[in-house]
Amino acid sequence: MSVAQALVLDFGGVISRTLFETHELTESALGLASGTLTWRGPFDPAGDALWRDMQAGTISERDYWMQRTREVGRRVGEEWTRMEQFVQRARGADPAAVIRPEAIAAVEAAARAGKRLAILSNELDLFYGADFRRKLPLLQRFELIVDATYSGVLKPDARAYAAVTEGLGLPAAACVFVDDQPRNVQGARDAGMLAVAFDVRAPAASYAQALARLGVPSLACASD
Repeated sequence: MSVAQALVLDFGGVISRTLFETHELTESALGLASGTLTWRGPFDPAGDALWRDMQAGTISERDYWMQRTREVGRRVGEEWTRMEQFVQRARGADPAAVIRPEAIAAVEAAARAGKRLAILSNELDLFYGADFRRKLPLLQRFELIVDATYSGVLKPDARAYAAVTEGLGLPAAACVFVDDQPRNVQGARDAGMLAVAFDVRAPAASYAQALARLGVPSLACASD
């Protein structure tokens, strides 16, 4: 029997599709011409110098998205100073449309197996706005959401992971943590968690790996 008792997920990129994957939806929502947005992050690192700077640690993830926020705001003739201005306008009134089906299947599989569910995010409400959680029923399945929007403690700070283990009342080794940022995955490992590096280019395989660490049967959803 697996000793892992909880599935702990990052939100952006892991539960929701990245903004890199939804350029067409963003362009349509903002009235921009198709092909206007060309930065692709992990889908085209060679063509995204700012992404490479973030991966190298020269800038933070928040720095990356604030620069993209300002750039896109200027394209629509506005001055955007908060990341939620970009995300909320790009994602519109139907945030469920950008949730990964693999995430829904994995959360349901873990819940059926009696596993506990938590989210550890650096910017959930910062990106999506405080009322976002009410628009997304999936988030009601999680017993604990630790959001650095309020705590100010960003992954990979050890205190961020400790907030989850303390909140769940579980040892770190009982938690399977999933994140798409290598530094956050390493931070979880350093904290003693079972960590899975989520590949946004292969979500089904990534979730299958996480469920395997929990001792839960593999997903029966769309393949990558």
